[in-house]
Amino acid sequence: MATWLAGASSKLAHSAARRLAGDLRRRGPDPWLLSSSTVPARGQLAGDLRGFCSVRRFAGDSTAATAAEESENEFAGGDLQQVVDFPGGKLSFVGEMNFVPESQRERIKCYRVLDDDGGIIYSSRFQEVGKELALKMYSNMVTLQIMDTIFYEAQRQGRISFYITSNGEEAINIASAAALSADDIVLPQYREPGVLLWRGFTPQEFANQLFGNKMDYGKGRQMPIHYGSNRLNYFTVSSPIATQLPQAVGAAYSLKMDKKDACAITYFGDGGTSEGDFHSALNFAAVTEAPVIFFCRNNGWAISTPTTEQFRSDGIVTRGQAYGIRSIRVDGNDTLAVYSAVHTAREMAIAEGRPNLIEAMTYRVGHHSTSDDSTKYRPADEIEHWRTARDPVSRYRKWVQGNGWWCDAEETELRNSVRQEILQAVQVAERIPKHGLAELFTDVYDQVPPNLREQQRSLLGTIKKHPSDYPTEVNL
Repeated sequence: MATWLAGASSKLAHSAARRLAGDLRRRGPDPWLLSSSTVPARGQLAGDLRGFCSVRRFAGDSTAATAAEESENEFAGGDLQQVVDFPGGKLSFVGEMNFVPESQRERIKCYRVLDDDGGIIYSSRFQEVGKELALKMYSNMVTLQIMDTIFYEAQRQGRISFYITSNGEEAINIASAAALSADDIVLPQYREPGVLLWRGFTPQEFANQLFGNKMDYGKGRQMPIHYGSNRLNYFTVSSPIATQLPQAVGAAYSLKMDKKDACAITYFGDGGTSEGDFHSALNFAAVTEAPVIFFCRNNGWAISTPTTEQFRSDGIVTRGQAYGIRSIRVDGNDTLAVYSAVHTAREMAIAEGRPNLIEAMTYRVGHHSTSDDSTKYRPADEIEHWRTARDPVSRYRKWVQGNGWWCDAEETELRNSVRQEILQAVQVAERIPKHGLAELFTDVYDQVPPNLREQQRSLLGTIKKHPSDYPTEVNL
C-alpha cells in the first residue's frame, strides 16, 4: 500500500485539491469537512470527506513512507497539523500522548478593589458607585448585621425556633442585590436575607415570618428564615440543598423567551456544588444559553465539612469553565468588587444571552445555624480573625468614610435607630396571633380529600390527649 502511495501521480493529487477548493467556494463551509489546511489522501474523492482524517506516519527507513509523507507535506503547504471538525467542535491532532493535568500550576486569581484598610487598589477597574448608592449599601449592611444579632438572641431566648445568620457575608448580600434590577428574579439559598432587605422587605415582615404569625406570607408553614415574596421577585427559600439551581435556569430561559430585559440569579454555598443539581444546572444553562448568574458563596465550610474534603479542584470557578460558562473569582468581603462583578455579569447575561458563574471567596463567621456549634470543628482564633480583621462592613465603612460621606455621629444614630426598629418588630410579631391549625390542610386542593381529613382528625386527637406538648396559643 505504501509503495502504491509513493508511486501515485502528484498531478492527480493537485487536481483533487483544486476541485476541493472550488467545491468549498461554491457550497460554503460544511461542518463535517476538514479544515482548509488539510487535503484528501491520494485516490480519495474530493467530494467525499465525511469522517476522513489524515494522520502523520511514524518515522522509519521505508522509502515509500518517506515519499508519501513528503508528498503530504507538499499538499498541506508544510503544515502537518491536522484538523477535523467533529460534531462537538473543531480539533487538531498531536502525536504525543498528553493527559490534561488534574489542576493548573497556578490558582485562578481573585478580583479585588478594596484593600484590607478600605483603600482602592492602584489600577483596579470597577463600577463607579456614587454617594447616594454607597450610603444606601452601607446602611443596609449595618441593618443586616444588627438584624442578625437580635434575631439570633431571640432564638437563644426561646422566642423563635431556629435562625441562620449572615455574619461575614454582608457584602455578598447587599452588594450583589444593589447590582440587580427589581425585575431580575432571585432564587436564594438561606443565607441571603440581605438581598430581600435591599428590595424592600421590612424588619416587620422578617419578624412575622420568623414567628409564623397570621401576617406571615407562608402562613406559618415554613421554617424560620425561609422567606419569600412574590412582590419582590424573591422565590421562597427551600431547605433541600441546590434544588433552586436548575429552577433558576428554567426561570432565566423563560425571561429569554419572553424577551425580557432581566435575568435570574441563584445563590448557593460551596457545599451545594457537591450536589448533582449544581452540575445539571450549569450544563442546562450553558446549552440553552440562559441569562442566569450562578453566585457561589465559598465560605470554606459546608456545615462542618471543609472545602478540602469536598473537592480537589481549584475551587468552584474552574467548574464553570468546564461546562462552557464564563466565570470569575471575586473577594466576597470586598463590597465594591462584588458589586462590580455582579453588575458586569448581569449586563453580559442579558445582552449576550449567556450564563455566568461568580465564586465569592468569603468566610462564615457565625455558626452554620442555631443548631450548630462551629467551635467544635474550627479554631476560635480563626473565627475571631475573620470577625475583626476581615469584617466586610468595617472595611467598606473605611472607604465610605474616607470619601467624606460618613462620620462617627451618623454611625451611632444609624445603629441606634435600626436596633429600635427591629426590637419593635419583634415585640409586634410576638403579639400577632398564630394561624389556626386548619391552615395546615388547606390551599392545595379545592376540596380537602379523605386522607387529609383523616390526618387532621388524628392530629386533633393527639393534641387533646397530650395538650402540654403543644402551644396553647394555637387555635385548633
